[in-house]
Amino acid sequence: MDTFEAPADTGVPRGRFGFEHRPVTDQSFENALAKARSGERLDVDDAIELLTTGTDADGIDDARKELVLEAADRRRAEVVGEAVTFVANLNNNVTTACNTGCLFCNFKDTAANFERDSEVEHAGFTKTPAESRAIVRDALDRGIYEVTSVSGLHPAFALDEDHHEALASYDDPASEVNYKPPERYETDPGTYVEQMRAMSVDGAHLHSMTPEEAYHAKRGTDRSYRETYRRLQEAGLDSVPGTAAEILVDEVRDVICPGKIGTDDWLDAMEAAAEAGLPTTATIMYGHVENEAHRALHLDRVRDLQDRTGAITEFVPLSFVHETTPLYERGVVDGGATVHEDELMIAVSRLYLDNVEHIQSSWVKYGDEQGLKMLSCGADDFMGTILSEEITKRAGGGHGEFRSFDEYARMIRAVGRVPVERSTDYEQRRVLDDEGPHGPELGPRADGTPLLHPAERDPAGEPASADD
Repeated sequence: MDTFEAPADTGVPRGRFGFEHRPVTDQSFENALAKARSGERLDVDDAIELLTTGTDADGIDDARKELVLEAADRRRAEVVGEAVTFVANLNNNVTTACNTGCLFCNFKDTAANFERDSEVEHAGFTKTPAESRAIVRDALDRGIYEVTSVSGLHPAFALDEDHHEALASYDDPASEVNYKPPERYETDPGTYVEQMRAMSVDGAHLHSMTPEEAYHAKRGTDRSYRETYRRLQEAGLDSVPGTAAEILVDEVRDVICPGKIGTDDWLDAMEAAAEAGLPTTATIMYGHVENEAHRALHLDRVRDLQDRTGAITEFVPLSFVHETTPLYERGVVDGGATVHEDELMIAVSRLYLDNVEHIQSSWVKYGDEQGLKMLSCGADDFMGTILSEEITKRAGGGHGEFRSFDEYARMIRAVGRVPVERSTDYEQRRVLDDEGPHGPELGPRADGTPLLHPAERDPAGEPASADD
């Protein structure tokens, strides 16, 4: 397989890495668009033509792009109507300690820095299960429905006590299975089972344990993904985020995340989660070194997975935020995706994934204005309230960490659509009427009280009075 490492002092345009897969087809843009408009199932060549607005010419053709966006918006209306959904949720990432070394990520901190004898100053964190529980309980009081948790692969993190024993039995566990005992660290993250129990408290819906985390939770053993997810489900896990997907083509993964699981492992884990009865999501992280052929292959693999499982509730395109990542700092890339690429990624996702009902627009990645524009490019979901979001922020993103229900209602109605609060699995829905103020009602403790930004609350955690 052809891999490439760019010199640290040069920028290399995306798509010039000697990859086997290239955006070259025997299809035409016109034929691909006709298939998309008719509802015929698309193939990889069709997706490449739509993503490039035609491989017969370089660059994005504005007129052709608008035709793709129009077809996707029409399909969105046919599939889900005019509702724009969102969820009241909290991000509680347990730890930034990680040794995986993904070049697109600036969320992690080298795990050795967290050890008791380290003198390295860093801005990372690790939360105990008790701290996670307290954070979730506070957010439940504010009305959230969902807790999303995606964390670094801390070497002391194990599934349970039996897993600790299995990992410690290796001759050199640090190098063989990326394991060091909790007592080596300033803060013990507990086990995955303990963290699941802590965050699933009092009826919260726990959305956690990506395929990469599931691998970490079974490393060094012969336990299967299915057994691992069932154990986590018993501890309180309700659904699985399909992140860590990046691009599901190994020649790209070998460049941007060589320490991560490969494409087949990711797909196996997702299928196992579905077999355990857990709903899942799926993502793509694009706009770095990959080309349109890789994006099309990724969509094809997600669609095949959904054909097999039916478990994917939503697909989430994630535009690469490059500013403080190693890929950018080392000169491997000189930026992220263009606005044209963002719009086409949303649109072709809608047209290609004919078995996935919901396509999400990430306001954290795109910002408000462009995030709203995506709702006319095929997207129908607008994320969640995200009471904390460290991952994008630490990569250089600047689009905020909090969204109130009143903001949602105002913004969604401004683009002529209907704001709808949803559950994680989309089974529960509530239309927000024209009269405000608005607050969540679907969470286990939600009563319609408006969500407030932490700065709007007094030190005791209560809303500040109007006289304060």
